[in-house]
Amino acid sequence: MGSCSGNSSGSPQIQNSGSEEDLMDQRKRKIMQSNRESARRSRIRKQKHLDELIVKLAQIHKDNSQILTSINITTQNYMNFEAENSVLRAQIMELNQRLLSLNEIITNAGGGAATTSNWAEESFMSSPWNLMYFSQHPIMASVDAFNY
Repeated sequence: MGSCSGNSSGSPQIQNSGSEEDLMDQRKRKIMQSNRESARRSRIRKQKHLDELIVKLAQIHKDNSQILTSINITTQNYMNFEAENSVLRAQIMELNQRLLSLNEIITNAGGGAATTSNWAEESFMSSPWNLMYFSQHPIMASVDAFNY
């Protein structure tokens, strides 16, 4: 029995070291499990962040498209207004020429009304917006007016 007790005295030491290894293994497994869980949460956060960036990118592309459309519309409106302004400038020049011709006719016909016409011409030349006044009061002439 003495030999058995020697074996039993050595046996608890082996069991103790085995028990310590089991504790170390459990701790390692726990740490590995915790690390896996942390890595999984990190991957989920990264995927969520990537999804948010993709949504933001889509919104930026949409906004960019709307801005480009707005720029194109504005450019087209600008070109239309420029064309309209060119027509209006040509009409102003034509009306100015007609006014000068009529002033010349009046000067040659009688001379008295030329000062009034000069005032109208100067007023017209100083403010092209007065074109509305002239369009409301058209310049009219008849064949009878030129009989001398």
